[in-house]
Amino acid sequence: MTQYFLTMPHDSADEPTMESMNEIDPAELEAIMAAVGRFNADLVEAGAFVTAGGLQPPSTAITVDATGTEPKRIPGPFVEASRYVGEFWLIEAPDEEKALMWAEQVSSALGSRIEVRALQENPQ
Repeated sequence: MTQYFLTMPHDSADEPTMESMNEIDPAELEAIMAAVGRFNADLVEAGAFVTAGGLQPPSTAITVDATGTEPKRIPGPFVEASRYVGEFWLIEAPDEEKALMWAEQVSSALGSRIEVRALQENPQ
């Protein structure tokens, strides 16, 4: 089966923090968390779940460049962008259509767009 990377974009101008999470209506946040929990449970039940997680915002990134004579550790993301990956799921699906159906389910649960990309196959 092919693995697919489902990602949820965040706006770089509004990096979420624990403080901003506290500004969300508790009932709304609880409903979102319950919907995502059901989505994750559905993935597990279907044998499609590989892993999932949330990423810290780009401002916390450190870019490592060891291509020269001395390794460099550069604070910040390797590219500036108006949007960035905030959450992700790695799933297995028999085909793109099924992966897109999973993405539609989590998009509805989160009220957000979801990008779907297949992982490259290993070379023969």
